[in-house]
Amino acid sequence: MGGQGAAFPLLGQPATGLRHLVRRFSWVYSPSLPDLAFALRTSLAAIISLLIAMWMELDSPQWAPLTVWVVAQSSRGESLSKARWRIVGTLVGGVAAITLMAAFPQAPGLFFCVLALWIGLCCALATLLDQYRAYGLVLTGFTSAIIATGAITQPDDVFAVSVARSSYIILGVLCEAVLAVVFMPRIVEHARTALLARLDETFQATCNTITHQLCTAAGAEQQALTSALLRRIVAFSGQIEFSALELGPRNHVGDHARRALAGMLVMLAHARALQILRPPMQLPSGHEEQVPGHVLAAWLEHDAMPDPAGGKEWQPITTALLGEMRLVMREMTACATAPHGDRFRFSLTSRRHVREALNNGIRSAAAIMGAWWLWEVTAWHHGSAFISFVALIYGLMATRENPLVATTPFLKGGLWCAATAAVLALWVIPAITAPEILLLALIIPMTVGGLAARRPELAGYAFSFNMFLPVLIGPMNMGRFDEVGFLNNTLAFLGSIVFVLLTYRVVIPFRLDVHIRRTMAWIGQRLRNLARPQALTDAPAWLSGCAASLVRILFHAAALPAPVLSACLTQQISDMTVGIYIIRLRDLLRSGSLPPRTRRVVALFLARWHKGQATPAVTHVLAWARYEQTRHPSGADHALLSEVVACLRIIAVSQHEKTDTAIAGR
Repeated sequence: MGGQGAAFPLLGQPATGLRHLVRRFSWVYSPSLPDLAFALRTSLAAIISLLIAMWMELDSPQWAPLTVWVVAQSSRGESLSKARWRIVGTLVGGVAAITLMAAFPQAPGLFFCVLALWIGLCCALATLLDQYRAYGLVLTGFTSAIIATGAITQPDDVFAVSVARSSYIILGVLCEAVLAVVFMPRIVEHARTALLARLDETFQATCNTITHQLCTAAGAEQQALTSALLRRIVAFSGQIEFSALELGPRNHVGDHARRALAGMLVMLAHARALQILRPPMQLPSGHEEQVPGHVLAAWLEHDAMPDPAGGKEWQPITTALLGEMRLVMREMTACATAPHGDRFRFSLTSRRHVREALNNGIRSAAAIMGAWWLWEVTAWHHGSAFISFVALIYGLMATRENPLVATTPFLKGGLWCAATAAVLALWVIPAITAPEILLLALIIPMTVGGLAARRPELAGYAFSFNMFLPVLIGPMNMGRFDEVGFLNNTLAFLGSIVFVLLTYRVVIPFRLDVHIRRTMAWIGQRLRNLARPQALTDAPAWLSGCAASLVRILFHAAALPAPVLSACLTQQISDMTVGIYIIRLRDLLRSGSLPPRTRRVVALFLARWHKGQATPAVTHVLAWARYEQTRHPSGADHALLSEVVACLRIIAVSQHEKTDTAIAGR
């Protein structure tokens, strides 16, 4: 019995390992319905665009399905936005390519120098833009390179090549759009329902986070909870533009939704201030069965009641939090009702680092010059294709926060793409004699690639696999790749990815510590500028910009030691909290409602804050404001002074906490 009992675990281990291996591929044999619909829709659109391009007898039909995979996104709004900017970037890039070829017809050295500068300029400027506007600008640069290198052996045909490349792009966009309409009917109703549901979930998560924040002391658990919520809000804010596109023109749902999310950030900052000012609250009985928003509203309404003794130093902050919560609920209602004649506008701008843009531009220009130098030295027959691939991959990666992280899975996906393309191009495609057979041959690998694109852990691999599989197969009407042509084209593709990886490592490599220092310095400068009398930044705009920067740091959290990450998060959250109360003091001063003596002291404090000299004086100004409060025991002046005292105390405690954290993190 003992021998049998010892043997059973050994017999069970292979079965367990095999079962685990099978479950890892469940996304292939047991996909969800939305994932399968996306994969089939995009695969059919790609193959149909390829067949149409071949029917039109275009010279490079493989660029049409590549466009489909580039444009296709999970939501219709993302696809519409990306398609629009892709068309614009392609047209402008075609004009730029024709201009460059006409300017340097017999001077390849000057031509590639100017082309490198042009691509570097596009990548640099794209770093300063958001969403697919940045993609459109980058596309302008690498489209110029693709058209120019495609026509470099026959400069007189550059216009025809430009028209052909533009035709592929437009054909791919149209095929993807038509299939999307067929597969996603009633898109407006679904988009509105999804937007409202996501808004409500985010609001309830915000209320739940604030409830726990007010009941516990600050710590690592609370910091992790807040960081996760910030990621959620920032990611949602970036997606609102696409939901607004799905809802159609002439609506302001996106503006109301962005204002609601910005209000949730303000709520978090006020909750952080309450955590500083007042002792922890007690969770009410039965709160698990109640909606988090209702629990928080009841708490705040009770806490905001006037105190006859006047001892609630935190009451102005509670009132501000309750007011912001009501504003968020009004904006959510406006998203649902879409009132007639609505002209509300609300936009946000994320941080702009000119230094990062300059580095990105220099790196891109150096890569193009390096690729041209390799072609010049080796005289490789596929050197023009190599330069095209380098420009294309740089265009795809240039706007990433850390391109090196994204390029590594891109290379692994490229290896899978090359292996699959070898089987199709050398054995399957030569045996195909009808378009229907070509469709059947391509539908399986493309559908698997589409399913992988819906898996977050596989999206980086699927990115290169889906885009470049048609390019490496290279189906044509009157011919096919032979072994030598296929190997050269595949070597140019894989070599370009390795080359891009090397340039990202060698030419001004991304350093996380430098990025964090630059971000913290940028936030510190903005924090000082908030005190300027003519400053226009309000609390939602300030917090949204800071939250976006914080989320970018959290994206690289795995590469940071835990103490460094904790210190960084504490300092940035502290700055976010201080900022909204500097803004409040500035607005109180600007309103002219403060008593004359208080007005002069607050003006002096803000002037010194703007110069970076107010931190040592915060405690003294706070003591003076408390004394001044005793001279106005009641009335409007007392209420205003109470708010000034609350703001100054939050600033003092936050600055002290920031200093302690900076010392501990060293």
